[in-house]
Amino acid sequence: MSVSPYFQHTVAGPVIFAGIGLHTGAHVRVAVRPAAPDSGIVFVRTDVQDRDNRVPVRGDAVVQTQLGTVIANAADVRVSTIEHLMAALAALSVDNCVVELDGPEVPIMDGSSEPFVQILDRAGRRKQEAARRYIEILSPIEVIEGDKRAALTPSDSFEVAFEIAFASKAIGRQRVDLVIDEDSFRQELSNCRTFGFLREVEALRDIGLARGGSMENAVVIDGDRVLNPEGLRRSDEFVRHKALDAVGDLYVIGAPILGRFEGILAGHGLNNAAVRALMEQPRAWRWRAYASELAEAV
Repeated sequence: MSVSPYFQHTVAGPVIFAGIGLHTGAHVRVAVRPAAPDSGIVFVRTDVQDRDNRVPVRGDAVVQTQLGTVIANAADVRVSTIEHLMAALAALSVDNCVVELDGPEVPIMDGSSEPFVQILDRAGRRKQEAARRYIEILSPIEVIEGDKRAALTPSDSFEVAFEIAFASKAIGRQRVDLVIDEDSFRQELSNCRTFGFLREVEALRDIGLARGGSMENAVVIDGDRVLNPEGLRRSDEFVRHKALDAVGDLYVIGAPILGRFEGILAGHGLNNAAVRALMEQPRAWRWRAYASELAEAV
């Protein structure tokens, strides 16, 4: 189904799925439900009953970025590892929905966004009678931390470029540069999985992370070897997954972006730093609604 770029969309009906959290190892049941125009994406922790359990997605709601994006509300109710689902929602132009989950973390599924794309395809999408508003980048925004860089610059479309470099010969230096729309996301990024190094697993588990990780939901590297029996889905799957993460991390700002994002050796933390830097510089962007332009042209 192709969707109009001029109007907001929600899911056509509810869809339910379940899986294991990558870091918590918890089994979580999730329901994605339709929501009203201009309500955005809101996570609801149905297992939390003693305080506000609604966690709206916003750039300043991100409270942690170590190996995943975590959002929280004022009551400190948290939802972890939202980025792969957010990337699918962004690419499929879902502006408004409620994501109910009975645990602390979005299931990791196979480590990519492809299962979420398939889930949203089952739900379908419904056009809403409200203009879709884009954040149009007017002037460059840049965040630098040592040799790491994240930047947003003006562009007529949403573009993502990413570059990574690892000492492991299984990865090396990789770069990808794409115009992101639904088709390109489905074909070029959606099935690219998260990855990690075997030597780090014990240390991560000691601090409460990666408890649900396995070769069923991540590419695992040992030295210069990929341990997964099936190998890689693409020769540059690693950098493509980083680009996928960026699509999801940028969508926490609450609207699609008209602009170019470039990440060099970046991760969730720097991606969110770029979002926050943009929010803090209102002259660097403006709202743009194509539906109003279309109406004026008629």
